[in-house]
Amino acid sequence: MVLGLSLLPGLGNFAGGMVAEFIKTSPRLLNWALHAASGIVIGVVAIELMPEALQNLAGWWIAFAFTCGGLAYAGIEQLLERFVGGEGSGNGRSGMWMIYVAVAVDLSSDGLMLGSGSAVGVSLAVVLAAGQVLADIPEGYSVVANMRANDVPRRTRILASLSFPLYCVGVAVLAYFLLRDAPDAAKYVALSFVAGLLSVAAVEDMLEEAHEAKADSRASTLAFVGGFALFTLVSAGLETVVGSGSPSGSGQPSQSASQGETRP
Repeated sequence: MVLGLSLLPGLGNFAGGMVAEFIKTSPRLLNWALHAASGIVIGVVAIELMPEALQNLAGWWIAFAFTCGGLAYAGIEQLLERFVGGEGSGNGRSGMWMIYVAVAVDLSSDGLMLGSGSAVGVSLAVVLAAGQVLADIPEGYSVVANMRANDVPRRTRILASLSFPLYCVGVAVLAYFLLRDAPDAAKYVALSFVAGLLSVAAVEDMLEEAHEAKADSRASTLAFVGGFALFTLVSAGLETVVGSGSPSGSGQPSQSASQGETRP
């Protein structure tokens, strides 16, 4: 079940990449896609990750884990710039690969959520997986469109798209086995860590690359808001449909039973 569900977000990214591969792209469309993808990532943090952490962790734990996540992403960025952004490589190519890293991090966080969610309840895992399918399409589009804009060979672009499911599946399986018997607090610390990663990815790389692709317009703002709204509606709608058949509503343990017991 974990393997099957964790494939869905990666396949959504792959589908978006194939749209960019076989349909003519433009800087304006890339700008919109990156803004939509940023809105989706912020939606993941605001709608899924932080509410869970706030209900189950002390504030200083959240601050510590979030900071560690942001610093980890900054470290990844520095290492990547060292290998990709050296002499002879423009900022566009370095930024292009940072977009890839940002999407890979997002998919890894999806895997973390699905792995831990599967350990909590089936309905929660289904909601997370299905909600990410449509929401991840703009991210896959932005990666391949950005690569096309930087004249990356088609073979490399397709291989990059095919690699997306691996991140989600690998982390989901790892998280499932590591976290299924772990204290609840450990799961929420991990979610706060991922929230820090994703926030930096969305603000520092996706939006920056969108601005470099094309000057912002009102449509860019609408794309960002639309991405956030899309993720929120899909996630909330599916949670209502799938959770209606679960005794606890969403497949999660009752908050009233767990609060005060898992808060470190």
